[in-house]
Amino acid sequence: MSRLQQGISKLNSLSQQGSGGMSRISSPSFSGATGGPGQGNKNFDELKRQIHSKLVERLDLSRVKDLSSDTMRRDIRRAIEHLCDTENPLLNRIEREKLIEEILDETLGFGPLEPLLKDPTVSEIMVNGPKKIYVERRGKIEKSEVIFRDGDHLLQIIDRIVSKVGRRVDETSPLCDARLPDGSRVNVVIPPIALDGASLSIRRFGATPLKLEDLLNYKAFTPEMAMLLEGAIKARLNILISGGTGSGKTTLLNTLSAFIPGDERLVTIEDAAELQIQQDHTVRLETRPPNIEGKGAVLTRDLVKNALRMRPDRIIVGECRGAEAMDMLQAMNTGHAGSMTTLHSNSPRDALARLETMIMMGGTELPIKAMRQQIASAIDLVIQISRLQGGPRKMTSITEVMNMEQDIIIMQEVFRYRQTGVDQNGRAFGQFEATGVRPTFVPRLEQKGIKLPSNMFAERILLRD
Repeated sequence: MSRLQQGISKLNSLSQQGSGGMSRISSPSFSGATGGPGQGNKNFDELKRQIHSKLVERLDLSRVKDLSSDTMRRDIRRAIEHLCDTENPLLNRIEREKLIEEILDETLGFGPLEPLLKDPTVSEIMVNGPKKIYVERRGKIEKSEVIFRDGDHLLQIIDRIVSKVGRRVDETSPLCDARLPDGSRVNVVIPPIALDGASLSIRRFGATPLKLEDLLNYKAFTPEMAMLLEGAIKARLNILISGGTGSGKTTLLNTLSAFIPGDERLVTIEDAAELQIQQDHTVRLETRPPNIEGKGAVLTRDLVKNALRMRPDRIIVGECRGAEAMDMLQAMNTGHAGSMTTLHSNSPRDALARLETMIMMGGTELPIKAMRQQIASAIDLVIQISRLQGGPRKMTSITEVMNMEQDIIIMQEVFRYRQTGVDQNGRAFGQFEATGVRPTFVPRLEQKGIKLPSNMFAERILLRD
């Protein structure tokens, strides 16, 4: 029997002895209206802390990472129930169940964040110190009633999150990117950088990736746009997904990856692993920050270079942010057609300009014209997605990158979304349009046996919100 199991057994035994085994807390039932406003919550929180403290005293919670089994969770739940009987037998059934669940969350999970993480409507959690927690639901931000006990409590939960993926955060390294077991992305900033207490941002990703049908039902794009993208991926066009923060770049990348043939070998490269690629033959690589001595860092650029030695059919970089952009372009130009990446930008034209900037950040001394030739020959398609007023996320442009004319990269827009107004709820609406432009890469699709409807690119309105 492990030390943890022994502790649970001892705790159950002590609890069954009643008040002779341990002291009682003299807190009243919380259903009564005693103590003035807020007194019930105060007593409830105090009881929760007391019971959790007794668990910590008797159990080896350093082994919490081993407690994923339902059996162990059930054993700990039983121990908490015995403590509830001993400490405050006046709790009603609802109060008792709430108390047990919160203590379990505190012991095995992420404390006050657990209810938000279990809520499927929450797409983002933003913690601005221990008492200010905001969530995003269906594109709208609202304040949550959930709070942390104090700053130390918040730091304790943050440490639990980052330690699970081998990361660290402290005064010498106050910034950290991590991920939750379900793939959700986490960013942490702690004092002294964060002036009002530790800040925590969680970008939620569901356990089941959104499918093409889901995005079509949300009217994120139209069937015509989906048909073109499916053909582009199967014909191994290189794709750049551009958009702002929270616009849905990663979600779209996950969805589009379903079109990649299952017999191809993929290598994904990310800062914090969040992609949910659906192909079986996938190698996932993740960067590593430097250790406490400032050594051992593995950068995205290092992983892109290494990926070229792994015989990939396609390389997928979760996000281009710096010098790795040049290596990514070279990979696209040297036998790894069909690769994809994302970056932050407000328009397809701006996306290519950002690529130029990132190449220069890497210290590559290339003439502007040569740099743009690299970009024009590597990128075939730029997909722009945006989060509009009121929360809807739309694919606002599909733009073909054609060639160079003098020093200018020539682009042509194939499909677009045009916002036409805002409804009474402050939610943007508009229409998807075909521009009348037929992409020059259509023959490449036909060579691969991909036939598109003859009238697909005719200038017209495709769909209205």
